Amino acid sequence: MKDTLIKMLSSTGNEMQELLDEALRIKLKYVGNIVYCRGLLEYSNICRKSCYYCGVRSCNKNVERYTVTDDEVFEAVDLVMKYKYGSMVLQGGERNDKAFVEKITELLKKIKSLSHNKIGITLSFGEQTEETYRQWFSAGAHRYLLRIESSDIDLYHKIHPNDEKHSYHARLKAISLLRKTGYQVGTGVMIGLPFQTTDNLTDDLLFFRDHDIDMIGMGPYIEHEQTPLYQYRDSLLSPNERFELGLKMIAALRILMKDVNIAATTAMQTLNPRGREMAVLAGANIIMPNLTPLKYRENYLIYQNKPNIHEDTEISKTQLEKSLAKIDHCIGFEEWGDSQHFKNRQ
Repeated sequence: MKDTLIKMLSSTGNEMQELLDEALRIKLKYVGNIVYCRGLLEYSNICRKSCYYCGVRSCNKNVERYTVTDDEVFEAVDLVMKYKYGSMVLQGGERNDKAFVEKITELLKKIKSLSHNKIGITLSFGEQTEETYRQWFSAGAHRYLLRIESSDIDLYHKIHPNDEKHSYHARLKAISLLRKTGYQVGTGVMIGLPFQTTDNLTDDLLFFRDHDIDMIGMGPYIEHEQTPLYQYRDSLLSPNERFELGLKMIAALRILMKDVNIAATTAMQTLNPRGREMAVLAGANIIMPNLTPLKYRENYLIYQNKPNIHEDTEISKTQLEKSLAKIDHCIGFEEWGDSQHFKNRQ
């Protein structure tokens, strides 16, 4: 299988197009032409970690830190209901202090109450204790995204500080705890990192399969000048090469795991104005429109040149509908869009 995946990721020209066509065929057969929207709220950029690739790493003193107010959270909930997205994502820096854990629990309960349990909720707040995962699950969250960033332990420690806050094994344990708790489990990797090889990427795909992951978010690595990895920018693949490799990773994953949820990430759109739509045609079926208040978006730049940080949510929704219609896809309005892979396992 690994040799086949390597061939997929190495394909160019007509062979690459055949790969993308096959991935689209499989996607339409197993999950259809519906794209599910998750209204994304970037809740806070306060983080206890200092990952070498991230613009909001705790060591970056140039970032203005923020936390969205309760009222602003509920305004985002209103938008999810208004736009009939069916789901939302609460995402933020990694914190595990008691006040933060209790605040997220309180917000989850309120969101479920305000929406009359009509909104599905994904969380992405990093590594937590089993108790915290259970508390949030009981409060209403049912999907959790915890990106591994690289499944190779050596590469993992090249893009993170090698200390107790950035433990590869703690990351793996957290993914296991999420499955044990009952979440639909999501993870993902960056594509085109410094030091990364095609072998690493094929192992990432096999990692998703072997850990029976339900939803995957992958995107091209995009450098940020206020991070340690920026010093390796001259060794990177070109932006277009990283973008095409992102498409091939999505397509290969769709062929390998036919019924999982795959996100068309913002990073794809950063490298190509049509990146989101091209990712959908390569096998993705999840899009996360940004509902973060405009005043905060410039302070949640994990990487630079992030698109749509000044774009009004209503305009974004209209453009998304039109762009999906042009490629014969539609939004699954008022649907949670849970992973078919998760359902099949049940």
